[in-house]
Amino acid sequence: MNLTLKGNIVDIHNRSIYKGEITIENGKIKSIEEKDCEENHYILPGFVDAHIHIESSMLVPSEFAKVAVKHGTVATVSDPHEIANVLGIKGVEFMIENGKQTPFKFNFGAPSCVPATSFESAGAIIDSDGIKTLMANPDIKYLAEMMNYPGVIYDDAEVLKKIEWAKYYKKPIDGHAPGLRGEDLTKYISAGISTDHECFSYEEGLEKLQKGMKVIIREGSAAKNFEALIGLLDEHYQNMMFCSDDKHPDDLLVGHINQLCARAVAKGNDIFKVLQAACVNPVKHYNLDVGLLQVSDTADCIVVEDLKDFKTLQTYINGELVYDNGESKIQHVNFENLNNFNTSKKSVEDFKLSCHNERRSLSEVEVSRSAVQVSESSNFQKIRVIECLDGELVTNQIIEEATVVDNSLVSNTENDILKMTVVNRYQNDKPAMAFIKNFGLKEGAIASSVGHDSHNIIAVGVSDDAICKAVNLIIENEGGICAVSNTEEKIVPLPVAGIMSDKDAETIGKQYSELDKMAKQLGSTLHAPYMSLSFMALLVIPSLKLSDKGLFDGGKFAFTDLDVN
Repeated sequence: MNLTLKGNIVDIHNRSIYKGEITIENGKIKSIEEKDCEENHYILPGFVDAHIHIESSMLVPSEFAKVAVKHGTVATVSDPHEIANVLGIKGVEFMIENGKQTPFKFNFGAPSCVPATSFESAGAIIDSDGIKTLMANPDIKYLAEMMNYPGVIYDDAEVLKKIEWAKYYKKPIDGHAPGLRGEDLTKYISAGISTDHECFSYEEGLEKLQKGMKVIIREGSAAKNFEALIGLLDEHYQNMMFCSDDKHPDDLLVGHINQLCARAVAKGNDIFKVLQAACVNPVKHYNLDVGLLQVSDTADCIVVEDLKDFKTLQTYINGELVYDNGESKIQHVNFENLNNFNTSKKSVEDFKLSCHNERRSLSEVEVSRSAVQVSESSNFQKIRVIECLDGELVTNQIIEEATVVDNSLVSNTENDILKMTVVNRYQNDKPAMAFIKNFGLKEGAIASSVGHDSHNIIAVGVSDDAICKAVNLIIENEGGICAVSNTEEKIVPLPVAGIMSDKDAETIGKQYSELDKMAKQLGSTLHAPYMSLSFMALLVIPSLKLSDKGLFDGGKFAFTDLDVN
């Protein structure tokens, strides 16, 4: 297909914008000429998300692509870590093959940490031999985020073998080291790890840049580090990129990397530096087959209304028009649902936590009579509580007084100390229990089989009954996200590996928005309660998390007791 594009051509390499004409033949740019024209829109290289888990959108790759092109995204650097923890290499192959059915340029990596840790139950294992197999595959572009940074620092033999296979095949190695500084960071980088998307402070980002890393500014549905890191862009733009990491379907329908460009420009950043990070740097760093609006490049470019809001008018990939003024041209792809769900329904008794002291506990009647009585009573024991931080993957560990009813530890909605559980979905095991603050529920429970990294079932609720009801709703559907109240049950089924839908983005986005609304009607004050919920089992991010095997101290990288006494 041959075509000509006219408008304001944005030449990032030469830092210039001029009226011109681009001739495209057989999917490649034949010529770029400066020429007067009436068109006032802007033509520039397509956006690249430098680190994303496609699974977080709850869409399979082909459905993700249909939406992403609407926002001018032509490619992603995608870590299939989530489906790999459920289905192993078979899951990675599913993502690659499904993505190939579209013109969109997915660039998948080899998940380096499956399972992420030995402190949780996953559905599969990818060892160093598995990494060798994946690295030999030309469809695998890099070794995905090495989140086992203690393994790197302390010379774990299996971890180092995985890194060596990436080096052998001359493929980049992605990092994942939140808060890592000083000598430990130096050793981590010296192992060959070249990027990090987990920086959550300016100082951390600056140190990593100064020591030679590429820092990726993340702004996802839960973790939002744009404001903390954007101040680094002006001086370090050549070594920075933008990413989503995790993007829920309702957010993806609204925008993608184009939103970060608009925010960066609004803050006064130089347009060419912003576009260098959004378009050029990922292609160069990962050696992607993505054109950069130069003669002989593949025609992977976008037409935007202006360089302020970056509203996309058209998107081209390999010279093919894949999005045109409101209409995505990418077609639906048929595929087989794969899953791994092998646990049976639970009973309310499975979620009870016995009191460990001998003091008289309050009765249900006494608790319901007065919240003040509960908070002032001496009938408590001290427990470790996960403090969820809105918009962050990191959590705090706080010490609180447990509420005890009929010799059982229960949720205290007045103080927003709620019971939570992680249930092994790969086999029948006793649920792990803990308590969490800042979810804000006043009624019912929410649950999900999207629980990073192993994707066991995770739930938070105001009572054992509500938690049990929510968990069983997930089990009955073999995956999904749900909310239950005293009178209503609502679920978004996720039949693909228990983490993705087989529906289109508009359908899943609407269903997710309704569920998000219900969670907030139940009392949650979090911006994205389900995204935050999914990260409460993410052990590799400090400080306190819960796996299906127990409460985990991310600072010490070891299990810890619920009871402080």
